[in-house]
Amino acid sequence: MKYKIVGDNLQMVVIELNPGEKVIAEAGALNHMSGNIKIEARARGGFAKGILRKIAGESFFMTEFTSVGGPGVISFSGVVPGKIAALHLDGTKEYYVQRGAFLAATEGIDISPGIARRLGAALFGGEGIILEKISGIGTVFIHAAGDFVEYDLKPGQVLKVDTGQLVGFESTVDYDIERIGGIRSILFAGEGIFLAKMRGPGKVIVQSMNVKALASTLSRYISRSGRSGFTITLGGS
Repeated sequence: MKYKIVGDNLQMVVIELNPGEKVIAEAGALNHMSGNIKIEARARGGFAKGILRKIAGESFFMTEFTSVGGPGVISFSGVVPGKIAALHLDGTKEYYVQRGAFLAATEGIDISPGIARRLGAALFGGEGIILEKISGIGTVFIHAAGDFVEYDLKPGQVLKVDTGQLVGFESTVDYDIERIGGIRSILFAGEGIFLAKMRGPGKVIVQSMNVKALASTLSRYISRSGRSGFTITLGGS
């Protein structure tokens, strides 16, 4: 398998598959493919994992793409403007990623639901109590809204991240949720009520754009008009 990440702020990954090679992807991630790619929807890991994925806000099924009868080409992209990165796993590391971050992976990668370790993270995570656990041997493609920022935390080192900015982290990182200040801070700071508290050692991946905040901002300028269509409101006098 060969791949190339193309584009700037609207990236996609183009993968060249050898005959019989397979990749798995999240539903809706496909951009384009050659005519000899076979598509199959499977509940990887069985019914129970499929249910947990559904609870986490992902699709019950994952899609498998196989190159049949010769080399093939397939491409995947995210649903919002942003960057794509490749994680190379050798079987010694595992990652947890937030909902929507996983894009595609080679066949040797296992994607399964992972429960947040701490009760606070489970109750107040903002991005869902179930993360996606990525393990195995192979290459994983993840997508961020905006740009990626990576931190390699030393043992005991702490990084606090808005829950909407967190993309993922290595399984060695301790993950909890912390409330911001008191009532006054919550009401007037203009920030979210909770932050993800990441304690090293391990890698933490952050994105520069908060999708929920972007959607909230855009919704102020878009209003429904009649039974269909919408009106865009421009600022200024």
